[in-house]
Amino acid sequence: MNEEFLINFTPQETRVALLQQGIVQELHIERTNGRGIVGNIYLGRVVRVLPGMQSAFIDIGLERTAFLHVGDIWGQKSGNGHDGTRPIERILSEGQQLMVQVLKDPLGTKGARLSTQVSIAGRLLVYLPQEKHIGISQRIEDDAAREQLRARIHALVPTDEEGGYIARTMAESASDAELASDIAYLRRLWSEIRYRGEDALAPVMLHHDLTLAQRVLRDLVTRDTSRVLVDSRENFQKLSSFAQEYMPPLAPLLVHYTGERPLFELNGVEDEIDKALARRVDLKSGGYLIMDQTEAMTTIDVNTGGFVGVRNFDDTIFKTNLEAAQTIARQLRLRNLGGIIIVDFIDMESAEHRNAVLAEFNKALARDHTRVTVNGFTQLGLVEMTRKRTRESLAHVLCEPCPTCGGRGEIRTARTMAYEILRELLREARQFDAREFRLLAAPEVIDLFLDEESQGMAMLSDFIGKPVSLHAEPGYTQEQFDIVLL
Repeated sequence: MNEEFLINFTPQETRVALLQQGIVQELHIERTNGRGIVGNIYLGRVVRVLPGMQSAFIDIGLERTAFLHVGDIWGQKSGNGHDGTRPIERILSEGQQLMVQVLKDPLGTKGARLSTQVSIAGRLLVYLPQEKHIGISQRIEDDAAREQLRARIHALVPTDEEGGYIARTMAESASDAELASDIAYLRRLWSEIRYRGEDALAPVMLHHDLTLAQRVLRDLVTRDTSRVLVDSRENFQKLSSFAQEYMPPLAPLLVHYTGERPLFELNGVEDEIDKALARRVDLKSGGYLIMDQTEAMTTIDVNTGGFVGVRNFDDTIFKTNLEAAQTIARQLRLRNLGGIIIVDFIDMESAEHRNAVLAEFNKALARDHTRVTVNGFTQLGLVEMTRKRTRESLAHVLCEPCPTCGGRGEIRTARTMAYEILRELLREARQFDAREFRLLAAPEVIDLFLDEESQGMAMLSDFIGKPVSLHAEPGYTQEQFDIVLL
């Protein structure tokens, strides 16, 4: 399949789009001020050891000290001392320097989560300097293929190697030369990290994980990739140097885009971003999807809409569901939706149709770089599936909850607010002895009081024996109001 990557650089963010046959399939965004530190390696200094929590606070040069649990110290499973492992107060002492890697970014008031077990990812392999075994990705399921790959890597690893390796999924189809190149790259990188740490004084960063553009070259570019277009000369040169040094076969794929029109606009990526933020997704046949992302799960509802183009209704439903299966798989990648996902396909009477739709769905999901598990149709006719969370969804990166509705997706009507205001005025009148009440509210609510609900306001004013003046505030949302006592 012909595919290409578009990389758009600005000082504030990097955006990457994957196109297959000219259609946007994936979007990745990394912002300069929000770039994480997961994978970074530091020489840290122990600030405090907490025996009661079997943890320690480590200074790695950030605003807050980072957190290291005894279970994340290489060679230690637990710190209670009952299973032969040592408690943390016997492993670490205040002022001690040690090499650590970030497992989780700082979040809120919590510092970063650390581990002393270092792992360095290459294009085909992950290097484990402190281990001595060779592991194989779980996504390579064939036992014979796993053992064959393990034997190939064993044969390529230098005899003086002290560390271990985990073969990534792409390693299965890699040549011995490509595997050997990855091993050499990882060994050289680890040597540089150790060299930087030899005479350093903590806290200091020894290794920064790759940028988004570099990770795309390392993890996503495959033999199907025809080119990688980069719209920044400076970053094109940096990526070219990176590719030449660490992955020479990819260097010829890099192309500097110099056109007049913005790269994303030219290829329709900006429109796809807008569509990927919408709740409704239209299908070519006339049907549509409704996608709702909640805290617990994502739900996707398939509807026929105005599609009536097939001989009978069953065929209409079947064709709509087939198209929906392909579109849903693509939207999951575009929006980077993870966790539990429930798909409500249109009900199908035929078991043959259900099996065909499920097969089409699994086929479309097979293109996903992220691990996906599909459990098939439930008794209620829903498809349950999970998709591993690898990063924030597109909506969480680009959007925030609406300040008017608070993320509910709807607001109370002007009439609902008018009746609430009448009740509040009555409460205020019973509680305070004011000369007059002044109502400040959105223009839509005030218009209602001046027209259809004018009688209700007049009756309330007579009942409380106080005048109520009305003032429209254009800056107020429909649910916002204030009552001022004069």
